[in-house]
Amino acid sequence: MSSKESSAGADSRLVRNICVYCGSAQGADPIYEETARKLGHAIAASGMGLVYGGGAAGLMGAIASSVLESGGSVTGIIPDFLVSREHILPGIQNCLIVRDMHERKRLMFEQADAFVALPGGIGTLEELAEQLTWVQLERHTKPVVIADIGGFWQPLLNLFAHMRERRFIQSSFEIRYLVAEKIEDILPMIETAAAKAALLGVRKDTVDRRL
Repeated sequence: MSSKESSAGADSRLVRNICVYCGSAQGADPIYEETARKLGHAIAASGMGLVYGGGAAGLMGAIASSVLESGGSVTGIIPDFLVSREHILPGIQNCLIVRDMHERKRLMFEQADAFVALPGGIGTLEELAEQLTWVQLERHTKPVVIADIGGFWQPLLNLFAHMRERRFIQSSFEIRYLVAEKIEDILPMIETAAAKAALLGVRKDTVDRRL
């Protein structure tokens, strides 16, 4: 296969870039960093690119550096006020310094074909909740995976169940997401979901910014 044909094949992929939301801290359990690195290596090996928050610390730095170590492509998007606090990871191929968090999230959405939430704090939760809201409101059909590493997201999943029980999430207006307990399950889940969305012809690549 020629390089031109290879490039054309890559461009036709349903999932070219995966946005990973995760903490700028390492967390209390070493398994969080281990799995972040494992996911980074898997993303690079698959030929997909990583889109993330741009920082060098915590799980953010772990996943981005592991993608780079495996020869993969990384796009980091970071607000200017966080540069001195979280620092920019050296060596990333595409670093975008933006004005604020809103612009950061918009660009992360636009440059990604799927989303994964690893363990993290309030910022990670907020980013995940925003994508789930947009999916629920049918603003896009990009896959969203909750990586429930070591049961980290179980309290949130229990809250979703509570919301359903109390009829604040109804079957006619369900939130759609995938849950992976193992890192090796994430990419196959994403590709299957993306293929299903494409087959149904319902994929939406833009979000109504009035939300």
